[in-house]
Amino acid sequence: MFRRLFRLPATRQSLERDVDEEIRYHIDRRVDDLVRQGRTLDAARDTAEREYGDRAASRAELVRVDRRRFERTRRRGWWEAVRQDVRFAVRTLRARPGFTLAVALTFGLGLGANAAMFEVVDRLLLRPPAFLRDPSTVHRVYVRYRFQREEIVDRSLEYTRYLDFQRWTTRFSQSAAFAFRELALGDGADAQEMPVAAVSASFFRFYDARPTLGRFFTAREDTVPAGAPVAVLGHAFWRTRYGGRADVLGKTLRVGTVLCTIVGVAPDGFVGMTDERPPAVFIPITTFAGSIQSPETSRGYYTSYSWGWLQMLVRRKPGVTADAATADLTSAYERSWAAQRAQEPGLAPTAIARPTALAGPVSLERGPQASASARVATWLGGVAIAVLLVACANVANLLLARALARRREISMRLALGAGRRRVLGMLLSESLLLALLGGVVGVLAAQFGGAVLRALFLPAGTAGGALGDPRTLLVVAATAVLAGLTTGLMPALGARRNDLTTTLRAGDRGGTATRSRARTVLLVFQGALSVTLLVGAGLFVRSFHNVQSLRLGFDADPVLYVAPNLRGATLSKEERTALGARLLEAARTMPGVEAAALGASVPLSDTWGQSFTVPGVDSVSRFGRFTVQASTGDYFRTMGTRLLRGRPITDDDRADTPPVAVVSEGMASTLWPGRDAIGQCIKIRDGAKDPPCTTVVGIVENIKQTGLGDDQRQQYYLARPQARNGQRPLVFVRMRDGDARHHAESLRRRLQALMPGAGYVTVTPMRDVVDPRMQSWRLGATLFAAFGALALLVAAVGLYAVIAYDVARQTRDIGVRLALGARAGAVLRLVLGAGLRLAASGLAIGGVIALVGARRMAPLLFGESPNDPLVYGAVGAVLLAVAVVACAIPAARAARVDPSVTLRAE
Repeated sequence: MFRRLFRLPATRQSLERDVDEEIRYHIDRRVDDLVRQGRTLDAARDTAEREYGDRAASRAELVRVDRRRFERTRRRGWWEAVRQDVRFAVRTLRARPGFTLAVALTFGLGLGANAAMFEVVDRLLLRPPAFLRDPSTVHRVYVRYRFQREEIVDRSLEYTRYLDFQRWTTRFSQSAAFAFRELALGDGADAQEMPVAAVSASFFRFYDARPTLGRFFTAREDTVPAGAPVAVLGHAFWRTRYGGRADVLGKTLRVGTVLCTIVGVAPDGFVGMTDERPPAVFIPITTFAGSIQSPETSRGYYTSYSWGWLQMLVRRKPGVTADAATADLTSAYERSWAAQRAQEPGLAPTAIARPTALAGPVSLERGPQASASARVATWLGGVAIAVLLVACANVANLLLARALARRREISMRLALGAGRRRVLGMLLSESLLLALLGGVVGVLAAQFGGAVLRALFLPAGTAGGALGDPRTLLVVAATAVLAGLTTGLMPALGARRNDLTTTLRAGDRGGTATRSRARTVLLVFQGALSVTLLVGAGLFVRSFHNVQSLRLGFDADPVLYVAPNLRGATLSKEERTALGARLLEAARTMPGVEAAALGASVPLSDTWGQSFTVPGVDSVSRFGRFTVQASTGDYFRTMGTRLLRGRPITDDDRADTPPVAVVSEGMASTLWPGRDAIGQCIKIRDGAKDPPCTTVVGIVENIKQTGLGDDQRQQYYLARPQARNGQRPLVFVRMRDGDARHHAESLRRRLQALMPGAGYVTVTPMRDVVDPRMQSWRLGATLFAAFGALALLVAAVGLYAVIAYDVARQTRDIGVRLALGARAGAVLRLVLGAGLRLAASGLAIGGVIALVGARRMAPLLFGESPNDPLVYGAVGAVLLAVAVVACAIPAARAARVDPSVTLRAE
C-alpha cells in the first residue's frame, strides 16, 4: 500500500492493471514468508489467497479509490496548467503594451458594434415584453382578406370581431384586447396628450406582474357599453406626475373625457404590449370606447363591425400547436365574416374575400407588418457581424505576424520538451485574454455609443445600456470567447506545425511562405467585406438623398398645424365654425407668422374623401382613390403648394357663392386627358339626387398624401364653407423664419386660451410628420456609412500592419536589391504594388458579393438601383485611395533603406 501512495497511475487505462500488480505483489510477499516458515509452495499459495479474502471485492475497492485520486490529481493539474498559461499571457502582453492596446481596441470596435446592435435587435425582435408569462404560447392576432384583387393584412379588429373570436374559438385558454391612443391627461392648461393603454381586464392575466400600489381593474369594471371610470397609472408617470406618493390611490385624473379614479400603480418596467412610448395610464377598454361620442364608434362599437380600432392577444392551450391555433382563428373569422355580411350585404362573400386569421408573433416587428426600421435594423445586425469579422481577420493577421516573430522562441520550447498541446494552450490563452479585454472595451463603447442606436430604433423612454443588460453581457462574453478562439487558432496551429530543426537553424528567416499566404487571404477577406459594407452605405446614402430631394407638394420646415380637441364638449356647426375663425385670426396675428389657413386633414397623416361624379366620365372610382381637402383662403400659400394654372380658393368663396374646386395636376390628367380641366364640372354627392356642379377653377401640383413612395396623385380642394363634411378646424400656420419648431409652444399657449371648457390644442410641426417617413433611409445611410467606415479603417490598419511587417522582414532583401543597383522608385513601386494587388483582389471579390446582396436590399432603397455604377465606382476609388495611403508609409521606409547598414547588420 505504501508503494501506491507514491506511484499514481498516469491514465485511466492503467488503473486496473496497476491494482492487479499491487494485489499480486502483496500475495507474493506473503507466500515468500510462509515458504521461509517451512511450508510448501502450493500450501503457502493457498494460505495466502485465503488470508487475503475476497480478491474481486478488494480489486474493485482499490480501483475506485485510485480512480477518485486520479481524477482529483488530473483536475488539479489541468487548473494549474491553465493558471500558468494565463499568468504567462498576462506577463507577455504587459511586455508589449502597444500590441496589446492595438488588438484590444480592434476587438473592442467589433464587439462594441455588435453589442450595441444586439441590444437593439434583441429588444425589437427577440425579447418578449417584460413580465409576459410563457411567451412561447402567446400570439398577436392578424387578419387577411382580399379587397379589389389585393391582399390586405391588418392587426386592427372591431370589438364585435374580438367578441366573435372569443365565442367561436376553442384552442385558447386566454384572450385579451388592447389599444393605444394619445389622450389628454389632466385639466386646464396642464392638460397634456400622453400615450394611454385601453386594455381589457383579462389583459393583466397574461403577465406575472403585481401592482406597486393598489390593484388592476376587474372584469366587472370592463363591461359594455361603458366600463367603470377607473385607471391604473404607469410607474414612470406615477413617479414624474405624482412624485411616487403612496396616497395617490383614490385620487381622480381626467383621461380624455372621463374623470377616472386611480385604483393602482403598475410595476416598474411594465409597459404592456406597446410598440411606441410606454403608456402613462391603463384604463378599461370599454371605458375608452364608451367615451367616444360618435354614433359609429360609441353606441354600436360592440354590436357592429364599422370601427376597427383594437388588437387581440391570445394564449394557446397546452398541447395546441401554432398551426392549429391559426386554423381555429381562421374558422372563427369565416363565421364572423358571415355575421358581418348579414349586417352589410355589400360586403364581399367569403369565397371572394377569402378571410383568414393568423396567430402571429407577439413582437409586431417580427410579424407580417414589420416596419422598415425593423428591417433596416436586421440588416444592420448583419453589418455589425461583418464589422466583427473584419476586426477578427485583422487581429488574426496581427497574431500571425507575432507568431512569425516568436517562432524561434516556440521552437526552443518544443525542443526543450514542452508538449505541442501545451504550446497551443499558451497561444490560445493569449488570444482569449486579448478578446476578453476587447470585450470590456466593447461593452463600454456599447454603453455610451449605443445610446444613439437606442434613441434611433427603440421607443422613447426605453431603459437600456449594455452594462445593465445581462443578455447583452452574456452575448458579448460568448462572442469574445468565440472571436478569441477563432483568431488564435490559426497562429496556434501554425506553431504546432513548426519544423524544429529548420526553424532553429534558419533563425528569423525560416518558414514564412505558408503563413504569408494565410495572411494574404485574411487581408483580401477584410477588403472584400469592407467593399460590401461601403456599397450598402453608398446605396442608402443615395436613397436618403433621393428622399430629401423629393418634392412633397408642400413645405415641411416652416409649417405647423394646430389640432383642437374639444374633449367631449358638444358644439353646433355654427359654434365649430366660430371657434375655427377665432383660432385662425389669433394665429394670423401672432408675431412671426407669414400666413395661416384652415384645413380638414393633414398630408401624410390622415385623409378623407367624398364620392363624386364627372359628366361624361363613366365610373370615376375605377381610377382609384381621390382625396379631398376643405380649406380657407391662403391654404396653398401657407403650405407652399404651387399653383400651376387658374386661381386658388379664396375667402370670397362662401357658402352663398357658386361652389368651386381646385384639382391636382394628376387628377386633371386622369379625368380630362388632353383637355383643360379649368371650367370642368364635378358633382359631389351630398345626398341630393342631382347635386350642382362644382367648377374647377385652378390646378395645383401633386402632393404626397399617404406616403413618400406612393403614386396617388389625385387630390381636390374645396372651399371650406362649401364642403358638407370635413369641418374639423385644423389650423395650418407658416412661420417667416423657415423653422417652425421653436414657435410651437408659444403658438399653443396663445390658442389654448381660446378653447372652451376642458378643451385643448396640440401643435405639431409638419417636419415631425415627414421625418418619421424618412427614418428607415436615414438610419440606413447613417449607420451603414458608420459601420462601413469603421470596417474600412480596421482593414486599412490591417493592410498597413502587414505591409510594414513584410518590409521589416525583407529589409535584408531590399538592401541587397539596392546594393545591386535597384532604384528607390522601383522599391517604392514594388511595395505599393503588393498592397494595391491585395486591395484590388478584395475589391473584385467584395464587388461580386455586394451585387448579390444589394438585390435583396432593393425593397429598402428609394429611387435607387442596387446596381448603381456610381456607387460601385466611388467605393472602388475610396478603397484604392485608402490602400495607397496605408501602403505609402512602409513603402517610403523601404525606399530609404541603407544597403551598407543592412548588410553589416546581417
